[in-house]
Amino acid sequence: MIGKCKAIAHGSTALDYIFMEGKLGSRLAFHNLCSREPKAIYEEMKVVSDYNTRCRNKFLRIEIGIAPQDEKRLPVSELMGIAHLFARQMGLGNHQWVAVTHKDTDNMHIHIIANRISLYGEVYDTTFVSNRAARVAEEISREKGLTIAREIKAERKHQKAKTNPTREQTKQQVQKICYALLDKYKGTGITGHSMFLYELNKNNIAIERMKNKQGNVYGLKFSYCGQTFKASEIGREFGYHSLQKNFETTNKEESRKPHLTVQEPTERKEQPDTGYQLVPPSRSSISRDNDTPRMQNPISTVADTIVSAADELMEGLGDLITPTAQGDDYAETAWQRKLRNQANRKKKRGRGL
Repeated sequence: MIGKCKAIAHGSTALDYIFMEGKLGSRLAFHNLCSREPKAIYEEMKVVSDYNTRCRNKFLRIEIGIAPQDEKRLPVSELMGIAHLFARQMGLGNHQWVAVTHKDTDNMHIHIIANRISLYGEVYDTTFVSNRAARVAEEISREKGLTIAREIKAERKHQKAKTNPTREQTKQQVQKICYALLDKYKGTGITGHSMFLYELNKNNIAIERMKNKQGNVYGLKFSYCGQTFKASEIGREFGYHSLQKNFETTNKEESRKPHLTVQEPTERKEQPDTGYQLVPPSRSSISRDNDTPRMQNPISTVADTIVSAADELMEGLGDLITPTAQGDDYAETAWQRKLRNQANRKKKRGRGL
């Protein structure tokens, strides 16, 4: 058995729904009520709820699910007892409520609509009310020897993993490949991004964007060996926004290096303004003393051969990942600091005279 509870404002609609013809099974209980029809029940509840003008959600909607294997063991009289026991343990003894069963789905279930305002004008506390309902349902299930929903869920999860070992094995292979490539090219910008996509395609792993009805991308899915996995199944680093951040270049290590020389500002301003730029213009105007292109040359030569192959993937993925430049303009900052220091020295000299 499973229990759910939620505070609602549309009490009239909820009452009409539970008494709807074709859905209604048995009328189980009418607690602190004289009426038996939905409109009359609502008016009777409204007389009590109108005493409180500040509360907005003045009704409680409770659903109690019965496991299929327990239905044959529970006649109407037993279901009435469960409804009364559930309401009492939820603290609804001084409230108006009605309980019925529904037969519109494969599994029989109980609906309870309760007035959140008690007969004494008190407002029912709904803090963690859904968790409270689940706990009460579990306690009643143990007391009456019924099936416990949490144990069924755990059993199904275990069985699902056992019944499809091929999928689990395939997912582990995809995780191994994706994490290895991510560690290899993390933080290397557009070049690393291109090589990441290229090698994924080389390993027969396809990435597909998932879009909502408005055409906006909200996630990714990975396909490999006939199996499809959501990004969250592979790892939290492979979400649509998380994967984008992994390829952004970091400036912290650059700022720690002491051997930086700043060129003239005129040379910095001559840098072209591109729309898709991983390194800000100021970064390109910074030179390093005795710096050898031991890393840049291999990356550039490999990128020339790979980026062309990755372009097709990029066209298919669109704006999957757009690493953005971050960090301060180091050249401009250093230049301004130099000017301020010179001005301060002149002022000190003037005061000395």
